[in-house]
Amino acid sequence: MTGVIIGVIAYLLIVIVGIGAYIATKAKKVEAEGGASFLLSNRDLPVSVLAVTMALTVLGAAHVLGGFEMTYMMGATTIWFSLAHVVLLTVACLATGRWVRRLGVTTIPQLMGMLHSEGSRLIVSCVMAGVIFGILTLETQGIGILFATLTGWSIQKGAVVGGVLGILYVILAGMKEIGWVNLINTVVMYIGLIIATIYISFHLPGEGWATVSEYYTSQGQGEMLKIFASPQLLLSFALANIIAVTFCQGISQMLMQPCMSAKNEDVVKKSLWIAAPVNGMFGVLVVCLGLAAKSIAEFNAAGAKLAGPTMLVEMLPGWLVAWVLASFIAAVLSTFAMTAMTPATIFSKDIYENLFNSEAEDKTITRVTRIAIVIIAVIAMCIAAYLPPIIGAINWLFAWLVPVFWLVVFGLFWKRSGKAAIATLIVSWVLNLLWSFSSLPAALNMQGVPNAYVTLATGLVLGAIIFSVMECEPGYFKSQEYLQQKQRLTL
Repeated sequence: MTGVIIGVIAYLLIVIVGIGAYIATKAKKVEAEGGASFLLSNRDLPVSVLAVTMALTVLGAAHVLGGFEMTYMMGATTIWFSLAHVVLLTVACLATGRWVRRLGVTTIPQLMGMLHSEGSRLIVSCVMAGVIFGILTLETQGIGILFATLTGWSIQKGAVVGGVLGILYVILAGMKEIGWVNLINTVVMYIGLIIATIYISFHLPGEGWATVSEYYTSQGQGEMLKIFASPQLLLSFALANIIAVTFCQGISQMLMQPCMSAKNEDVVKKSLWIAAPVNGMFGVLVVCLGLAAKSIAEFNAAGAKLAGPTMLVEMLPGWLVAWVLASFIAAVLSTFAMTAMTPATIFSKDIYENLFNSEAEDKTITRVTRIAIVIIAVIAMCIAAYLPPIIGAINWLFAWLVPVFWLVVFGLFWKRSGKAAIATLIVSWVLNLLWSFSSLPAALNMQGVPNAYVTLATGLVLGAIIFSVMECEPGYFKSQEYLQQKQRLTL
């Protein structure tokens, strides 16, 4: 096992530090010429790099360990979490990602300020940074669990080692480093995962997958083999995931920052054909391996969080264990890097530059962003081991940003109003808290209704009512400012 550990860490260090250092050296020239290299890769990411970066940004601990964990508990229905991300990437590549690239913004709070008011920009920057930080703590937990499985360390120690690697994933060259490291890791990850799945298929006990199926049938858990399980699960998990993932991540800085870094709007659109399959197929393989792990007694005994990873460690040959776990860790590190990068970007652009130093140069913004990345990541390492189940926690966090999605849509295509935007956000967020920490759902006889349904209703329905009755400006795409800008670009 020592050789496996050395191999995993060596691979990660060579790829991350090697590519990061090379790109950082080239980026110095761009920065000297005034380019926004660290935050936005000088807006030059090609289709291949943007596509895998989008796919891996939303493919982290929730897909790897959360996928194993939820498969252990609810079976094949877990695949809806991955399908939700396919829907998300479709919306991002065909709509929101194209809009933010077209408008040339650097952060989503900046877009809120452009559409509605500086007040809405400030409160969205604070809440969005907090939500992404919450996701970061879960990603750090995932890294800790993977290293704990690999080494026998505590989750806390694994989180520290993984956190250091995650900082290296972004700190050297920012967005461009994340993008090109992602491209290499995606190829390595898929080759290794496919080989591992084939290997385990030939080494399953009994008659292979037929024995796995028989296990669930004999236990009276045949529903766990069905993607379309009970209507209750489809409503409370499948549809809730589609809503929460699409309308949160579809406008979150996490996924939009790579889109802002694309060469042009057309690159964002074309990325769909790579990003969606890369992300979606990963979930299929994880669910299959998770079902197999639970069906084998020795791995079942490891529990929901560790059954799948333990099976991989025990059943695969050492070289393949190193390959697969290095790939899994790299996938989680990619999301870790983006979830550290994006709140740091929001802080440097929407708080530091916007409120305290409007004349800050790019090199100053880069330095502030780097410091913020380290501080945010260190805090996440400290609290990562004391967290709830990954997918459940992430879906609660996602509910916070659902109203922001609709405010952006309203502001671009319909109406703009700072007062209406702030009113919609406050009502949505207060109700989200009450739905989680009060007896309100019980009083309304709506226990089990996911938070994403609640913030969808307030953001879309209540928001539409508020914007209808308040005095507003026309949507940005109808404004003279945008039409004149569009005419200049055409000329």
